[in-house]
Amino acid sequence: MIEAVLDIKKWGNNLGVRLPAAVVREAHLHVDQRVRVSVEGDQVVIRPVDISRLTLEQRLAAYDRKRHGGEKMATSQTLGAERW
Repeated sequence: MIEAVLDIKKWGNNLGVRLPAAVVREAHLHVDQRVRVSVEGDQVVIRPVDISRLTLEQRLAAYDRKRHGGEKMATSQTLGAERW
């Protein structure tokens, strides 16, 4: 088990810690990797986010018109030389 005692530092308007290389290697993390940070009881937990690529069908299934502001462009009106 790799363990490190770190200081929390100010980073802009936020706080941050720098992960030592040994911890990064042991956790199989890498630069620009997305992680999820959560609080479980009195512990801060960092978990990698699964970034498997979504198919077009999965993205369309997750689309919510109310949440995303409706249709981006009405398809009933032509704007240029489109032919339907």
